[in-house]
Amino acid sequence: MSERALYLQAAESLRRNPGQWAAYDSHGHCVVLAGPGSGKTKTLTVKLARLLAEDVQEPRGVACITYNNECARELESRLAALGIEPGGRVFIGTVHSFSLTQIVLPYAKVAGLGLPDEFSVATQSERARALERAYRSVIDGPDNPQTWDFRMGNYRRAILNRNSPQWRERDPVLAALVEAFEDELRAMGRIDFDDMPLLALRALRANEWLQRALLAKYPVLVVDEYQDLGRALHRMVLGLCFSAGMRLFAVGDPDQSIYGFNGARPDLLQQLSRRDDVETVHLRLNYRCGSRIVTGSRYALGEDRDYEAAEGANEGTIHFHPRTGNRDQQADDLFSSLLPDIRERLPDLRLSDIAILYPSAPIGDAVASAAQNYGLQTIRTDKNSLYPRSSRLMRWLEQCAEWCCGGWRTGTPRFRTLMNDGQRIFSESLTAEGDVLLFQRRLLKTLWERRDSTVLLHWWLNEMRREAIAELIEGCRTLQDEGETLGAFIDRAAPDGDCAEMTLGQFAGRSEGKNCISLSTLHSAKGREFVVVIMFGMNDGTIPWHNQSNQRLVEWRRLFYVGFTRAKQELHMMYAANMPSPFVKEVEERLNADG
Repeated sequence: MSERALYLQAAESLRRNPGQWAAYDSHGHCVVLAGPGSGKTKTLTVKLARLLAEDVQEPRGVACITYNNECARELESRLAALGIEPGGRVFIGTVHSFSLTQIVLPYAKVAGLGLPDEFSVATQSERARALERAYRSVIDGPDNPQTWDFRMGNYRRAILNRNSPQWRERDPVLAALVEAFEDELRAMGRIDFDDMPLLALRALRANEWLQRALLAKYPVLVVDEYQDLGRALHRMVLGLCFSAGMRLFAVGDPDQSIYGFNGARPDLLQQLSRRDDVETVHLRLNYRCGSRIVTGSRYALGEDRDYEAAEGANEGTIHFHPRTGNRDQQADDLFSSLLPDIRERLPDLRLSDIAILYPSAPIGDAVASAAQNYGLQTIRTDKNSLYPRSSRLMRWLEQCAEWCCGGWRTGTPRFRTLMNDGQRIFSESLTAEGDVLLFQRRLLKTLWERRDSTVLLHWWLNEMRREAIAELIEGCRTLQDEGETLGAFIDRAAPDGDCAEMTLGQFAGRSEGKNCISLSTLHSAKGREFVVVIMFGMNDGTIPWHNQSNQRLVEWRRLFYVGFTRAKQELHMMYAANMPSPFVKEVEERLNADG
């Protein structure tokens, strides 16, 4: 079936939903306000396919900016199912990746950004050294310099115009620290992730020809999860779309904005949706959650919304589990009592259909320990996971491991997928004629000779690095930090490390969480869905923290709401009986009042 036939067939299923069809059929600037489970990713990918087939003439293309690598990977997978491979006419990536690869790397010199020749992206250890030197020169106090990193980052993202009086007047010490830190990075020949959108915005503001160059390449800009992307992206959108002439298609939900600590501004999406030159579409139907969960989600948010469960949705259930004892005892009770009850009630339930969500990673430690005591495999997506789940390199290695553990026989994943993903990850190193073919040959040889799920992971990772990817990592300015992540994990898998007994098969099982219960913070669960969700540690003082401002309380509410709306069929709240979260109490009281 042709690409055109595939997307047209997919589009037919959107006709039954007026909001989805209106978004698909939009012609000018369009903002889609999409509630949880409303099919926004499907709508977005089918719209992308239509744009490429009908609205954008080759060789021009479409740029799609996402919040994180997980979102980008999901969109790439959905587009591939419609016969569209990323690359060429389609850019899909984070705002940092867009800024770096489409603006900073190709145009740094001619745009007058003043960056060192052959600059690269700083690793975490290099950033730490630069901050320590900057702190000593500007403040030289008794603090650990790294405790200033968070405040410094907020200041960099909050005031985008360094020439404005506000930059120096709001906090002169922070302004001086930021400038010293960036000077230290430049002296090392480095930029960092916060630099990327800031430098890109600076280049666009100062060079109208650069705006025209981007317009020539990408007449359409698509933005997913707009509410999470902050001021720099918003300023880019205003300039590129409402001055330079790009067409905008943006999707988001202010109610799911939970990254205020990283500069997310849900009000920017709301401002955009109210513009007279923007068509605003609402997606109301929830295809994910059972009807009772949809009802309860209104109480979880603390504001009424007109969302409703899609026709034919299951009823869904919400259960409340007050518990005595400390956190470890409650985690033990989860696996000794609650989970067996759920699995008896839902005998076809797979472990990968279950998620346990909690407010912070230390709470997850208790859950992970209890799961291990009961012999249950888990996969963590919080900061205490074995390695960052956002790492493109590590996720690709998981897929390679899965291929070695039987995927070569079943076609899951396909070797072509591994090659394509690898080419995108190592694109900076694969520039000369024949580089791609050599990479493909090395990768196939390395994987084919190591198809054994029982080998120790330490050996396999070392072989992969040495035979297939070490030179490629070295040649990629954007992969140095991920190379350090890989090296640190190889050390953990060494004979004297805490993962010494991990086999290739166990590593491969992490690739899609096969036969594993997902353990995640509420923040990291965003965008995901599960048949059963257990929200653990829903205590007063934990969610929300005590003594919060009104603005922070609203964001705590949204975080609770995000966790609440991950569940398809069953939602379970676990909390200390003597101090339930006020959010939990309100949901239970209002559901009881409904009967």
